[in-house]
Amino acid sequence: MIHIKRMQEDGADVIALIGEIDASSSIELDLAIAKSVGEGFTKILVDCGALEYISSAGLGVFMSYIEEFKDRDIRMVLFGMSERVANTFNILGLNELLQIGKDKVEAKQMVA
Repeated sequence: MIHIKRMQEDGADVIALIGEIDASSSIELDLAIAKSVGEGFTKILVDCGALEYISSAGLGVFMSYIEEFKDRDIRMVLFGMSERVANTFNILGLNELLQIGKDKVEAKQMVA
């Protein structure tokens, strides 16, 4: 089960993920990102501080946006990952394809 909160801060859309993202809840993640893009945000920060688990379906959502974000000059940075969640990204090499910051301050600098 995932709870997603969106808020705007310094011209960026901040998407906070709380709980677990699995095959069924990955749809909610996709909708949140699509809404951010649809509202015209070019800076998206994904707060993973309260993300406890992410499945391959959840990872796939982030991967599905890589090309579109390049084409539309949208920058997305994930930040605040627990070691467990970060290991999931690292094992699959997604840390090479997605921008990941250690905290919100670093994430904001990365999208600036």
